Parts: sequence; structure tokens; C-alpha cells
Amino acid sequence: MDSTVSKAESNVDVKILKMATEDAAREKALHDYRKKLLEHKEVESRLKEMREQLKELTKQYDKSENDLKALQSVGQIVGEVLKQLTEEKFIVKATNGPRYVVGCRRQLDKAKLKSGTRVALDMTTLTIMRYLPREVDPLVYNMSHEDPGDVTYSAIGGLSEQIRELREVIELPLLNPELFQRVGITPPKGCLLYGPPGTGKTLLARAVASQLDANFLKVVSSAIVDK
Repeated sequence: MDSTVSKAESNVDVKILKMATEDAAREKALHDYRKKLLEHKEVESRLKEMREQLKELTKQYDKSENDLKALQSVGQIVGEVLKQLTEEKFIVKATNGPRYVVGCRRQLDKAKLKSGTRVALDMTTLTIMRYLPREVDPLVYNMSHEDPGDVTYSAIGGLSEQIRELREVIELPLLNPELFQRVGITPPKGCLLYGPPGTGKTLLARAVASQLDANFLKVVSSAIVDK
């Protein structure tokens, strides 16, 4: 009887020891998994940072390459198309004076190479390489970007007669030019607003520009005389 009890107790002890061993192994495996998971997250975070750094370095490299190419590239001559001789040849006047009979790149649309078009010429062959925008005074170009604001005629009080005359002189020739052609009258090229400061001259001009969706040029009168 005693031997049977001791044998049973021994079996229980073995099972408990086995369970304890399994629990310890399970805890160790879980601890190792958590450790590996943290290491993986750290590596993933470092990898993300390195990718961002690589992306930024790639941008800097591309910029340096473009700057280097710009420094190494040969400049071009600015010219103006005077006349088209044949389908492939054009008479071009360079900015320094001489006139040349030149060709153009195949990729260019020859229909756009009209008289007066500004172009860039190759330094060696004088071939037309690309179109150039028309020459604009930098001062006027910068002023043309001023926003007149959303100004309506209804926001201007006490100037109804001036508004009517201004719309007849400025708006009517632009919106309905056929009326002047039908009557045979040459539309006015502009008008002069005069008066002491604070009487609404600039506000009227802003309202006209806003209603016509036109550029508003703010310039001192002396600058216009200089031009």
C-alpha cells in the first residue's frame, strides 16, 4: 500500500516537474519572441530613417548633377526669326546684329517659327534649338502679378457717374468691340483719373481690373514717362 502511494506521489512529482520545465521553456520562448520583436521594430525604424536619408541624398545628388551640367554646358545665342525661306531654312537675326540662314531641330514645330519669334541658337551650328518667350520688361512683368482683389462697383459709393463713364470707355471696347466697328468710331485707348488723394481713383481701377479679370499694374506716373 505504501509503495503504491509513494509511486503515485513520484508520478505526480514528475508531472509537476515536467509542467514546470515546459512553463519555463514557454516563458523563455515568449521572452525571446518579445526581444526579437523589439529588435525587428528598431531595425525597421532605422531602415525607414536610412531610406529617408537616401531619398534626401538622391535629391541633393540630382541637383548637383544638374548644376554641374549647367556649368559645363555651352551657352546659346538669342535671336529673332525674320523670315522662313524654305520648309527647313529660316532667316534669323542675332542679338549682336548679324543675320544668318539657319535650320532648326526636327522636334520643333516649324509652324510656330513665325516672324518675330524669339529663339535660342546653337553656338556652333546656329541651329534653332528652342523657342523663347517674348521679351518683357522685368518691372512690368512683376507688377502684372499684383492681385486687384475682388472689388465690385457696388462696393464703391458716391461715384455712380464716374463708374458709368469708366465702363463706357474701358469695358465697352473690350467686351463689345463690334459696337464701335458698326458705328465707325475708334475706341479710346485709355482714360485719365485725376483728383485729390482718397477720392477713389485706385479703387475704381481695381474694380475695372477685377470685373474684366485683367492684370492690375500699380506704378508711379513718373515711371511710365521714363518708359
